[in-house]
Amino acid sequence: MEIKHVVWDWNGTLLADNDAVLSAVNAVCAGFGRTAITLEHWRSTFSRPLQQCYEQLLAQELDAAAWSRIDAIYHDHYRDLLSLCTLADGVPEHLHAWGDLGRTQSLLSMWYHHELVALVEEFRLTGLFTRIDGLREGVVGGGSKAAHLAEHLAAQDLDPADVVLIGDVVDDAEAAAHVGASCVLVTTGVMSRAKLEAAGVPVADSISEALHLVR
Repeated sequence: MEIKHVVWDWNGTLLADNDAVLSAVNAVCAGFGRTAITLEHWRSTFSRPLQQCYEQLLAQELDAAAWSRIDAIYHDHYRDLLSLCTLADGVPEHLHAWGDLGRTQSLLSMWYHHELVALVEEFRLTGLFTRIDGLREGVVGGGSKAAHLAEHLAAQDLDPADVVLIGDVVDDAEAAAHVGASCVLVTTGVMSRAKLEAAGVPVADSISEALHLVR
């Protein structure tokens, strides 16, 4: 089966933002009286739904008010550090090479849409993608990516059988399976290799290796 289209995840996949993520998570920990954690701790803890993940991390149940507070702390801190984030190794070179093969690619993120579009433009990547989708205004993050992926593919009239989703968390594999697309996971983000391998899809250590597996 020949893959004709790649749907890219953003955070932790094309954007190397682990330092910003960890700092934002530790800002949440500080706000809820928990000691700071390491990146390896977060990789072993991270899961979706995110609210349950944070309940495990903070060792307490979270009501709607607490979850809203976590969302605000995390995103405010993360935004302050975004300017320090860089693109993953091989970006945009490997994305240009994929396009040179006559194939297409798009971007689907759980980051807020208007901020995502602006950041992608800042990195001068916009022209590489047939479509860019993030969370729309008024939507609180933390849920599944499956419904977003289905809408993303439908908007482009793509057959899921022709598509591979490349991301950095198990939720990407679950979303791809939900719509009938393929998936490759990369170890560059916020989940341990052991968790990624348990998803039952190919796992790569870089963008270059992920595209090699797709080809």
